[in-house]
Amino acid sequence: MKAVVGETVVAEAANEAVVRIEGNVYFPPDSVVAGVLRDSPTPYTCPWKGRAQYHDVLAGETVLRDGAWSYPDIKESAAARVGRDFSGYVAFDGRQVQIET
Repeated sequence: MKAVVGETVVAEAANEAVVRIEGNVYFPPDSVVAGVLRDSPTPYTCPWKGRAQYHDVLAGETVLRDGAWSYPDIKESAAARVGRDFSGYVAFDGRQVQIET
């Protein structure tokens, strides 16, 4: 799986390493290219996953505001619901970032 902005790959992981939740693909933290995420101040809390951290995605001259998000500390019940711990995994906004298989 790849997350791509223009011609720039911003994350890449094996299919079995990603987590799919509610139509989004969450990439393991170590599969995201260093330096492409900048924390955003946008607040959001999911009722079942917990507090989200939004990120701006930086790809060359391109800045995608709130183009990605993660859940640094998911609720224990969320890990049980999904079947694995996805704390820190990063999902990209499919309207701004192309997800390729």
